[in-house]
Amino acid sequence: MAVAQMVDSRLSLILDDGLDPESGEQVFKSKSFNNVKTAATADQLFTIANALAPLQQRPLVNIERKDNSEITEA
Repeated sequence: MAVAQMVDSRLSLILDDGLDPESGEQVFKSKSFNNVKTAATADQLFTIANALAPLQQRPLVNIERKDNSEITEA
């Protein structure tokens, strides 16, 4: 039986960068913060992301958490 253990986590703010002048499609930029505590809850990350959003030059569109896990045999 295999076991997954989360080894690191990253918080990403997805920001609105306006429209592409050629295609007219929405363009997004992301700002990532590494070394997020793996025990952090979704509520905690949401609160932090909303506190960081006003410090950015672009409007906040979405908040993402990216986790990496190591899978080993139990």
